[in-house]
Amino acid sequence: MSEAPSRLVIATRASRLAMWQAEHVRDRLRALYPDCDISLLTLTTRGDQILDRSLSKVGGKGLFVKELETALLDGRADLAVHSLKDVPIDLQNPFALPVVMERDDPRDAFVSNDYGSVDALPAGAVVGTSSLRREAQLRQRYPQLEVRPLRGNLDTRLSKLDKGDYAAIILASAGLRRLGLQDRIRSHLSPEQSLPAAGQGALGIEVLASRQDLHRWLAPLIHAETAACALAERAVSRVLGGSCQVPLAAYAQIEGDQIQVRALVGEPDGSLVLTATTKGPVAAAEQLGEQAAQTLLEQGARPILARLSAAGAVS
Repeated sequence: MSEAPSRLVIATRASRLAMWQAEHVRDRLRALYPDCDISLLTLTTRGDQILDRSLSKVGGKGLFVKELETALLDGRADLAVHSLKDVPIDLQNPFALPVVMERDDPRDAFVSNDYGSVDALPAGAVVGTSSLRREAQLRQRYPQLEVRPLRGNLDTRLSKLDKGDYAAIILASAGLRRLGLQDRIRSHLSPEQSLPAAGQGALGIEVLASRQDLHRWLAPLIHAETAACALAERAVSRVLGGSCQVPLAAYAQIEGDQIQVRALVGEPDGSLVLTATTKGPVAAAEQLGEQAAQTLLEQGARPILARLSAAGAVS
């Protein structure tokens, strides 16, 4: 066992939610290593700066990690804390994701000042979401609603709702809970109504692959059950080439020694939504995720993925 760290720097985005996440990791590490000097390096990413276009049109979720990865590379930071669903699936050397922490509520939340649930919205009501995944599922189940894009940090999105720009907005439950805003949640969308994104509700810690000392120091933060679910969900995304251009969902749940993996790919307009479910031993989590993705491809996901990815590349 290596000696305890004496100093650690955590890279984080500047948003209120990202700061909460970094401070949460800092506090967990301070409990483990009380003599360690732990500080935060706050950075603004390109994803935070571009607020007038949807993520699918400006390069995807990787825009939220690039600046943090640069800080790891040049030695300004030792680790970076991310919402796991923002971490690109094709993470490669020199970077590694050795830690997936315990998941908070993975469901999507229905937030409205006037209505109690998505089922209560009248025809023509405007619903805001930042996610093609949510949009496709909403359009399929509730074709009578008008779905419009919604960008900005959590506070910005809520203020747009409060100004009356939207009848309701759909957000991740975990983010609202972490910021003490759970009272804004009028109801939750079940996974059957809105299958979550891969890794939704979980935090991931990124480091340089070469920093084996950090891998050891951070190991106590790993939550084995969440890590297994994330492995399965991210396998779905990896096989399908998951990106912000594609309405893609993957959600795994463990019961005993079994894991169930649900996966979804759809057209953004909701005209076609494909689903697949696999189940097997937790030890086979990654293979089960790959199997679910393969089933979607066999059902006809390939042309959808090819067309949307090509459209995203030229937009």
